Amino acid sequence: MKALIVDDEPIARRVLREELESFPEVVVVGEAGDGREALQKIAKLHPDMVFLDLQMPVMSGFEVVRNLDGPQVPVIVIVTAFDQHAIEAFEAGAIDYLLKPVGEARLLRAVERARHMLGKPAEIAAHIEKIASAAQTSNAPRSRKVVGRSGEEYYLLDADEVLAFQAERELVWIITSKQRLLATQTLRVIEERLGEPQFQRVHRNAIVNVNHVRKMSALSSQRWLITLSNSLQLVVSKRQAHNIRKILQW
Repeated sequence: MKALIVDDEPIARRVLREELESFPEVVVVGEAGDGREALQKIAKLHPDMVFLDLQMPVMSGFEVVRNLDGPQVPVIVIVTAFDQHAIEAFEAGAIDYLLKPVGEARLLRAVERARHMLGKPAEIAAHIEKIASAAQTSNAPRSRKVVGRSGEEYYLLDADEVLAFQAERELVWIITSKQRLLATQTLRVIEERLGEPQFQRVHRNAIVNVNHVRKMSALSSQRWLITLSNSLQLVVSKRQAHNIRKILQW
């Protein structure tokens, strides 16, 4: 079975590729980093199944599904970082969703399900239609898990657990009340993907969770010092001072 991996996170693609390549019946024929590239690769490579992330720049996973056409469409397996409650709600529609990071046993079940659907275009078409319908009717939350790394281990954090994201040169740290983890994305990408008002940019090198701001001290008319719930202090740049004024208005 030919598989295409679609995810804007390079590490997520690499981990999933390594897992899939351990299955002798699966050949990974390509990868795509956004929805538009995914459609191009699907048309060119004709994969039997596509492991598709939901939230991506340029074009979301749901938009990819809505733009699939032609007599032969692949089996779609959604790979997402939504929390378990959202996934259970989607699975009520008999759609296959995998939670990041994907476990080997769960991945094997998804591959087996895809294998049984091969050669059944009507069943695959119905499968695609259900996903497209879920895109229009689902009330799944937009927030997603935050992935952090410590050595060779990956942690999935709820957004509320994160106090701040802090960049140090090429590294980005995820700050929690108990530890610091390495992020898998740049600060700019993290800001775009979060899309939640509780996270505000306070400096070109920092994003904070305003729910964890415990004290704000004015250093000047346009500069502030904020103290988070773990006592970490960050200086707010003049450029981002308007975000602090938003907090004061709450």
